[in-house]
Amino acid sequence: MKKIILTLMIAVSAVLGMSAQKFALVDMDYVLRNVPAYEMANEQLNQVSQRWEKEVTQMAKEAEEMYKKYQAEQVFLTDDQKKKSEEEIVAKDKEVTDLRYKYFGPEGELYKKRQSLMKPIQEDVYNAVKAVAEEKGYQVIFDRASSQSIVFASPRIDVSNEVLAKLGYSK
Repeated sequence: MKKIILTLMIAVSAVLGMSAQKFALVDMDYVLRNVPAYEMANEQLNQVSQRWEKEVTQMAKEAEEMYKKYQAEQVFLTDDQKKKSEEEIVAKDKEVTDLRYKYFGPEGELYKKRQSLMKPIQEDVYNAVKAVAEEKGYQVIFDRASSQSIVFASPRIDVSNEVLAKLGYSK
């Protein structure tokens, strides 16, 4: 009998505890699209990325031209000249690969640039979300943009515009 009463009390307290929790949604894509600094940072990243891609492509073309020249002249070259040309081509290909990795690799320049430009913006947005949560008493705020499991959510629980207002961008 004591076990049944204890189980019932635990169940009732769990249900009451769950009903007291407040939660909300925020659409981070929407918020970030409405932050001008984010758009400027994205544009800057695109420009840098295009410049570096152009540099890598140019170097790859040079390697391709060296290979074509080698193929055309291969018949007339001595073994030492062939070996030297092949080494130059391999070195140029390695240089292209290294440069591509330097710019676009997992810890490359583009990654570092993105971190330096985006981290302050993301921290500001996080702090605004946190401030809204504390003001309104939300225990959890879900990101509507990244959660594929949210099929429907009432617009009443979307705090995206409140987050924008905290950031100083009213909608």
